[in-house]
Amino acid sequence: MVFFQMRYGLNIWMVLVAGVLGSTLGRYILSLYIPFLSAKIIKVQKNEDIQFIGQKLGNNGWRVQLFVLLYTLMPLPSTPLSTAAGMARIRTINIVLASFVGKFISDMIMVLTGDYVAKNAQAVAHGFLSWKTISGTLLGLILICVFLFIDWHKLLRENKFRLNFNIWK
Repeated sequence: MVFFQMRYGLNIWMVLVAGVLGSTLGRYILSLYIPFLSAKIIKVQKNEDIQFIGQKLGNNGWRVQLFVLLYTLMPLPSTPLSTAAGMARIRTINIVLASFVGKFISDMIMVLTGDYVAKNAQAVAHGFLSWKTISGTLLGLILICVFLFIDWHKLLRENKFRLNFNIWK
């Protein structure tokens, strides 16, 4: 978004609205098609396990929306969240508004920061690979692993924690 704003001299707020709308639409589409993709590459038992989580979470509408809002306020990639929500078959329409609000606020901060950095590039160029970028990527990967490798039936029904790494077809 910063690139287009800087390159073409666009209004930063219009770029932000268009970017967040595009991002939200993309995440919505991702969460719609990911169940079909996961059905092809992940074992039936694991898919049922993840859907079970979705049913449990789906009954806590405002809590899920609050979690999505808080998650999207953080400078973390939202693709793992959309992937997990889609695989769990959580009704995407229930989390789109919270996702939009959170992404708008966090992207606004990032776009305004990016605008500042672009205008002061040489002063900032020393810290591109930082602990924040690495930790954000790792946290996103951990979120996906949590949904995929925990045996949610055992945990939620029997209160027993078990990891299952054998999830691929």
